[in-house]
Amino acid sequence: MAAVYQALHRRVSSLACRLHSTYVRKMRYLNQLKEDDSLCRQAQTSGTFYLFHNLSPFLQKVGKKYLVPQLSAAEMKGILEKFQEAEQWMEKSVLIGCSDEHRPHFALDLGTLDKSVIESELQGSFTDLRKALFVVDGKDSPLLASAQSLLRWHDSHQYCSRTGQPTQKNPAGSKRVCHASGVTYYPQMSPVVITLVSSGSRCLLARQPSFPPGMFTALSGFCDLGENVEEAVRREVAEEVGLEVRSLRYSASQHWPFPSSSLMIACHALVGAQRAEISVDTLELEEARWFGLEEIVEGLKREPSSSKQEDGRVLPWFPPKQAIAHQLICEWVQQQTA
Repeated sequence: MAAVYQALHRRVSSLACRLHSTYVRKMRYLNQLKEDDSLCRQAQTSGTFYLFHNLSPFLQKVGKKYLVPQLSAAEMKGILEKFQEAEQWMEKSVLIGCSDEHRPHFALDLGTLDKSVIESELQGSFTDLRKALFVVDGKDSPLLASAQSLLRWHDSHQYCSRTGQPTQKNPAGSKRVCHASGVTYYPQMSPVVITLVSSGSRCLLARQPSFPPGMFTALSGFCDLGENVEEAVRREVAEEVGLEVRSLRYSASQHWPFPSSSLMIACHALVGAQRAEISVDTLELEEARWFGLEEIVEGLKREPSSSKQEDGRVLPWFPPKQAIAHQLICEWVQQQTA
């Protein structure tokens, strides 16, 4: 009877597996890799690897395009053997995803190795992530951003905050454990609200002193402990430009790795026309002002390199399409022209 039950159970499980979508099967496989250390170690022998050096991803330029190469485990070992540290380094990789065919993807930072040797061997270069995100294919940008965030987290959490003892990462890199205290640490990211404020036919954009010349963007700030999104938006707008939000609506969200792993929560906020006089907090902002529709449309077309005029003036330009601030601005334009 037990044998019959087990056979029936296997048939039901097999049918359920076939009924699941590709996405569900992939997510469940990734979760298995995070929970089963031996399975993850086995996956490292058949997976692909994205390389970093001191948190800068490795890119190859082919013609006018920048590609993010995926190295096989055999190719990785061939490179690492030049440094006689193959086994040690493979264990430092972290799981960042997998293909629909269940081929796992790992990220590995080779920060203490001579990058010129690796760049010469692979015919490419390690590129600052801020530049890389805006030159690679759109499907690669989120993967590079999440990979760098996870690598950065492991680099900064090598010791237990309670005991001061070293922590140990699991093979997938989904957690670190202090065996002295039994405390388990998991990667976290900070919620940030980014808000496009508008009033009638105008929207408000601002810039910080650290921004490139001419760049304006939406207001943003970290959520305080105990705040919900609505409270954080209202507080940030009041603090930075002295305006009181009348209503707001959610737009979308985006992971953003600068300065550390953040979840950007994008919103539109309306302020009353009678109370739309800006009072800039100069501790955080260099400038904030209202933009009309025509100026926004022109700014969206403008490249940073073409913003500087012959007389020395710098015309406003806005974040590129990979940034969620760009999406907020485009949504506002569509609303105005509907």
